Amino acid sequence: MAGNVRARGSEVTQVTPDRIRNVVLIGHAASGKTTLVEALLVATGAIGRAGRVEDGTTVSDHEDVEHRLGRSVALSVASTTHDGVKINLVDTPGHADFVGEVRAGLRAADAALFVVSAVDGVDGITRMLWEECAGVQMPRAVVVTHLDQQRGDFDGALTICQRAFGDGVQPLFLPLLDDTEVPAGLIGLLTQQVYDHSSGRTVTRDPGPEHVAAIEAPRTSLIEGIIQESEDDTLLDRWLNGEDIAAETLLTDLETAVARGSFHPVLPVNALTGLGTHHLLEVIRRGFPSPLEHPLPGVYTPHGVPKEPLTCDASGPLVAEVVKTTSDPYVGRLSIIRIFSGALAPDVAVHVSGHFEQFAGPGRGHDSHDVDERVGAVSSVQGATLTPLDRGTAGDIVAAARLVRAETGDTLSDISSPALMEPWTMPEPLLPTAVTARSSVDEDKLAQGLARLVAEDPTVRVEMNPETHQMVLWSMGEAHLEVLLDKLRRRHSIDIDTEPVKVSLRETIAKKTLAKGRHVKQSGGHGQYAVCDVEVEPLPEGAGFEFVDRVVGGSVPRQFIPSVEKGVRAQMEKGVAAGYPMVDLRVTLVGGKAHSVDSSDAAFQMAGALALKDAAASGGVAMLEPIDEVHVTVDDEYVGNVMGDLSSRRGRVTGTTSAGNGRTEVSAEVPELELTRYATDLRSLAHGTGIFTRQYARHAPMPQHQVEKVLAAEGS
Repeated sequence: MAGNVRARGSEVTQVTPDRIRNVVLIGHAASGKTTLVEALLVATGAIGRAGRVEDGTTVSDHEDVEHRLGRSVALSVASTTHDGVKINLVDTPGHADFVGEVRAGLRAADAALFVVSAVDGVDGITRMLWEECAGVQMPRAVVVTHLDQQRGDFDGALTICQRAFGDGVQPLFLPLLDDTEVPAGLIGLLTQQVYDHSSGRTVTRDPGPEHVAAIEAPRTSLIEGIIQESEDDTLLDRWLNGEDIAAETLLTDLETAVARGSFHPVLPVNALTGLGTHHLLEVIRRGFPSPLEHPLPGVYTPHGVPKEPLTCDASGPLVAEVVKTTSDPYVGRLSIIRIFSGALAPDVAVHVSGHFEQFAGPGRGHDSHDVDERVGAVSSVQGATLTPLDRGTAGDIVAAARLVRAETGDTLSDISSPALMEPWTMPEPLLPTAVTARSSVDEDKLAQGLARLVAEDPTVRVEMNPETHQMVLWSMGEAHLEVLLDKLRRRHSIDIDTEPVKVSLRETIAKKTLAKGRHVKQSGGHGQYAVCDVEVEPLPEGAGFEFVDRVVGGSVPRQFIPSVEKGVRAQMEKGVAAGYPMVDLRVTLVGGKAHSVDSSDAAFQMAGALALKDAAASGGVAMLEPIDEVHVTVDDEYVGNVMGDLSSRRGRVTGTTSAGNGRTEVSAEVPELELTRYATDLRSLAHGTGIFTRQYARHAPMPQHQVEKVLAAEGS
C-alpha cells in the first residue's frame, strides 16, 4: 500500500499522489485561518463540532505558549479526506514575526488559500506573500471570513482583494444575507442557484427576481475572466454572439485556470456555521493541483553536484524534506515531513543531510551534517493528533518520530543514494538580544537549549560576540523573541536574563603626538630597563596599523625593535581608554634607551605598551562605531516616513530605486547602535510593508555625546 489515512467513519484506503492535495493557509493574525481549518475538518467528518479527534495519539508542543500569547506561533498540519481525496491543510501563523513558518508551509504545499477578514482586509505581509506565490505561479484562492461580524463587508473585502492581489481575482459566490445582514446562504454565479443555509443544512433552489439583477454584473465579469483564460478560442466569439455557455464548460476551464495559477476564485465562508465549506472543499479537490502537477525543488548530492530532476513517483528513490521539527515531553522529537519522491516507512534507516550554508552562505542555519538514522513511527497529522500509517507516499505530508539528528530544512533520502534538496529561502533574523544564564549550572543548559532552537527554526541565529563577550540571540521580532525565551524557560528549564546588545566599538588616536614609554625597575638582582620614544598619528579610515622604525645611532638595539612593535600591538588589542581595540594608526619609533644587562624583550614590550598609553593621554582618543549599509524596501507611500526615520537615527541616505509593484528601496548608511530595535520599529512605521537588510560597512567616528552615553551605560 502507498499509505493509509484514517478519518472518522471511513475505511483505511490507499492513497496515491494524484489523490492528494496539499494546501497552505495564509492570512494576517485573527483572520480566521485556524477556525476555517476546524470547519473543514467538521465538514469532512474528521472531527465533531466540539473539535474532538476520533482516534490517534495526542501530542502538544505549542498549545500552552499559544494560549498565553493569544496567537498562533507555529506551522501545524491537519489531514482529512473529501470524496476520496486526502487533503493536507497547512495552517500558518499570521504574525509577521513568524513568516519563516509561512515559508516552510509554502514549501510543503502545492496551492494556497489566502484567508481575508471581511472586517480587517489585507495587510502588507499578506500582499507580499501573494506576490511571492505569483512569482512561482502557485495556485491560489481567496476565502473571505468574518461576514457575520458587525462590520463584515464582502463587497468591500472583494474590492480590497482585487486591488491588492491584481488580475484574476473573481468571486464564485455571493453571500445571501438575511434580514439582519448576516449570511444565511450563498448565490452561485456560474450555476445561478441559491444555496440556502438558514435552516442549518443547505437547500438548493432557484434565485428569486431580487437575486437575478444582483448577480448579473459579477456573473458577466466572472464568465469573461474565465473565457480569457480558456484554451478554447471559440468561447469568446460564442459568448459575444449571445450564446449562454454551459456551466460545466465554464467550470472545467475555471479549474484549469486555477490549477495553473492564473485565476483566483473568491469564496465567502462562515466557519462557525459551516456555510461555504463544501464549496471550498470542491475548489480544493477539483481546482487545486495534485503533487504530480507541482514543480519540485532542485536536488543535489551532499557535496553539491546536481542530480537528476525529481518526479513525484511513489516507486522512485526516497527524497523528502523536514519542514518542521518539534519537541514534546511525552512523545519526544517529531518531524513534519513533505515527501517529494519515494515512500517513507517506519523502522527504516534513512540518510539525513543538512547544508544550509551551501546555498545561503556562511552563518545561516544550522551546522552542516550528514548522518544515517532510523525512522520511528510514521503518522498522518491532524493538529495535535497522530494516526499511524503503514508508510507515507510521494506527495504526502506526514510526521515521523525518533529522528534525533534531523533538523528543519534537512533532506531525508535513501542511504544508498544520499540527496540534498535546495532549501527554501528564509528571512534574515534582524532583532538581536543578549541572553545570559543566571547560574553556572544553567550555562551548559543554555548552550544546548539555544542549539535546539536553531535546529528547529532556521529564522533563529545564535552568535557569541568575541569582542563584547555576549551571547546574542537573533530573532524576527518581539513576538518571536518572546516565544523563544518562553521555550528556553519552560521546555528547557533554564533561568535566563536578557540585556541590551553592546556594539563593537573601536579606539584610535585623535591627533598626532609624541610619547614616551619608560619601563625601569631595579630591586636587587636582575632588573628591567627599557625606554622608547615614539610618534603616534591617526591614519585614514580602514588603513589599519603601521609600525615604522626610524631609530638612529643604535639607541634601541636592533633585536629589541620588534619587541616594541609587539608591545604596541598587544596594547592596541586591549585598548587604552574603554577597553576596545585600537585601529587606524601609525607608530613611529624614533629613539630610546637600553641597558647592557637589564634590557630584555619583555622590558621593551612593556615600554611599547606604555608609550601607546602615554600617546593616548597626550593626543586624546577618538571612539569609532560600526556603520551598517542598510537597504529598506517599502511601499511608496511610506518612503518619506522611512527616510525621515533613518535621518533621525544618524543615518545618511545614499539613494532610492524603484522596486516595482508600487515599492521603493531606500539605501542608507546607519550606525549599528541605532539599528538594535529597527526590525520592530520599521514594522510599525510602514504598517507591516517594510523589509530591510543590513551589512557591516566600516567603522566611523562616534559623536562625543554618544560616546559618553555608551560608556555610562556599560559602566552601570
